Amino acid sequence: MNKEKHNSANPEIKLKRSLSPVNVWALALGCIIGWGAFVMPGNKFLATAGPLGTAIAMLISGVIMTLIAFNYNYMINKYPETGGAFVFARNTFGRNNAFLCSWYLGLSYLTIVALNASALALLGRNLLGNVFQFGFHYTVAGYDLYAGELFLAVAAILLFAWVSIRGIKFSGIFQSTLVFMLVAGVLIISLAAVVSPKAHFSNLSPGFSPARSPMAGILAIIAIAPWTFLGFDTVPQAAEEFNFKPRKTKAIMVISILFGALVYILLNTLSVCVVPAGYANWSEYIADLPNLSGLVSLPTFHAAKQLLGNTGLFFLGLAVLAAILSGIVGFYMATSRLLYAMARDRFLPKWFGKLHPKYNTPANAILFVMIFSLIAPFFGRTALNWIVDMSSIGAAIGYGYTSAAAMIHAHKEKNKAMTVCGAIGLLLSVFFCVILLVPIKGLDCCLGKEGYICLVIWTVLGLAFYLSTFRAGKGTSK
Repeated sequence: MNKEKHNSANPEIKLKRSLSPVNVWALALGCIIGWGAFVMPGNKFLATAGPLGTAIAMLISGVIMTLIAFNYNYMINKYPETGGAFVFARNTFGRNNAFLCSWYLGLSYLTIVALNASALALLGRNLLGNVFQFGFHYTVAGYDLYAGELFLAVAAILLFAWVSIRGIKFSGIFQSTLVFMLVAGVLIISLAAVVSPKAHFSNLSPGFSPARSPMAGILAIIAIAPWTFLGFDTVPQAAEEFNFKPRKTKAIMVISILFGALVYILLNTLSVCVVPAGYANWSEYIADLPNLSGLVSLPTFHAAKQLLGNTGLFFLGLAVLAAILSGIVGFYMATSRLLYAMARDRFLPKWFGKLHPKYNTPANAILFVMIFSLIAPFFGRTALNWIVDMSSIGAAIGYGYTSAAAMIHAHKEKNKAMTVCGAIGLLLSVFFCVILLVPIKGLDCCLGKEGYICLVIWTVLGLAFYLSTFRAGKGTSK
């Protein structure tokens, strides 16, 4: 392998090996659980599959992601380099395939920093009313933006860029603190549901959504697994910063996936344990959500309020805040490391590969993520969601390349178990891409019209960059 591949733009300094197993676990779980985990019970999970159907779907999705995680672990042990799926594709299929993989995976990571920052405004709206709705106001694609909420997003983006540049050890400790806050908040509310007389587990009936068959509902939730579990695949992005052996990443990723599935199931179940008066069951309540406002329109928040009063809202708010901030920190790390790895291999200009002289972090790549994230919130969360809708496609492509690479290397080494695991991961990745791109009646998980337009634009931009820069030779010098 060419030695220059492993040199950064400033070869005298290297990434520091400062991340413990707990830090890396927190990185993965913090990326998996975000704002969506707290609102999707009301706007997606329950209406689609019901409480039991969602629990079954999350367990199956957890198993699927665990199989794919085995492929990531196998490849991390072969190539313990920063870059993840990009590195695996490069070393197995060559530079053209590595470019294809990283182009879509990079967008998946990049947009989620801005999305999490904009979620702070949603948290403020639902728990603090109109506190941040001041200053100038305008509307984009039906979404209202206020100067105060934009200031909140900008402040978070700037703060966590600074945190990320300060060093991976500092970021790792901060991330671990946030994730323990997240888990603690969810567990406290869940335990309250077990002991409180206000919670009735009879409310879990019917177990499945009456709007579709149980199988269709379960499949519809499994179909979005690349989005719901996006984050465990960020682990290999920090491979050169582990202070432990790469083989431990198998347990780290599996535990993060299982914890993620548990949090999704707990929040979904919690949402139906306390049904507002006047509704016969959760199905009637969920169907009426478009006509409701305030906390009652958010089942998870309504349940926390009913179970523990303002104390419940405090703990849930703390958990949501931790989820949002840990997502910002986690995807700052993952995106900047991917850009750094691409620059080191001459896929991007050397500027992206420059490390901070004091903190040994890819400071320029972090600054690029910061600049993009500062611009995106001004277009509104609705417009940003059109781009983020493609994150599942990018994740599925990364899963596919990693699984295919594991299958090929395992076959060469006559490792039958990993060959089969890689083949299964590849087939599942293709399945995810198909159902995300091809409308299938009853699943309702493919991209919307705006998402298709954004995908086409991003594809055209990638083709232009490939032909004008990468293919022309600027991205292929060694």
